[in-house]
Amino acid sequence: MVTLLLYIGYLTLYIIKILKQVAKRKHSLLSTFLTLKGSSRAQQRWASSLPMNTVVLFVPQQEAWVVERMGRFHRILEPGLNFLIPILDRVKYVQSLKEIVIDVPEQSAVSLDNVTLQIDGVLYLRILDPFKASYGVEDPEYAVTQLAQTTMRSELGKLTLDKVFRERESLNANMVHSINQASDDWGIRCLRYEIKDIHVPPRVKESMQMQVEAERKKRATVLESEGTREAAINVAEGRKQAQILASEGQKAEQINKAAGGFFFT
Repeated sequence: MVTLLLYIGYLTLYIIKILKQVAKRKHSLLSTFLTLKGSSRAQQRWASSLPMNTVVLFVPQQEAWVVERMGRFHRILEPGLNFLIPILDRVKYVQSLKEIVIDVPEQSAVSLDNVTLQIDGVLYLRILDPFKASYGVEDPEYAVTQLAQTTMRSELGKLTLDKVFRERESLNANMVHSINQASDDWGIRCLRYEIKDIHVPPRVKESMQMQVEAERKKRATVLESEGTREAAINVAEGRKQAQILASEGQKAEQINKAAGGFFFT
């Protein structure tokens, strides 16, 4: 009888705890929606909210739920049906194993020839190790975004302005390699990085346009001079061939005349 009363008491306390978690969760979700409505970060927090700690859990596909038992890491729940021990077990982190797309905010960087650029990009990454992503860094997405920004400034400082526009692919590859070297301890793999826009100062843009126009005029002048040269060569070659043909005709005529005079004599 005493055991039954204790069990009922523990069960009542557990139900009260769950109700408090539900009320707290609704309040936090509502406040998050009102304060961060329309932002991508709010959508990410909404999607990765922690489930309620119940005995039976159904883990969706392409998600990893990190479970702690009495405050320590216990295991990672696989997709499908899973069982937890109430009060002792707790779902601490929910990690998405899908490919994540992150917008890298616009930032300023200085090229090798001291030109200030405004550049932004898109980062594609995936969580490979949910344990490292949960306990290796506080906010994986924020950490990777900051790493991408600092790496981009470092890579742009090695190139001149002309090479930045010509070598986008190699720049993206160097970005991915540098990010993966640092994010390996976080359980995150950078799949690719793409530069969206590169903005240059107005004066530099004007000088670039003038340079392009000068290059076009130069090519036009060269092509025109080459055309004049080819035309002169063709005219001279035609005159030469005409003189050769005329001299050969005169020579043949003289030979014929000499041959005719010898026949009559």
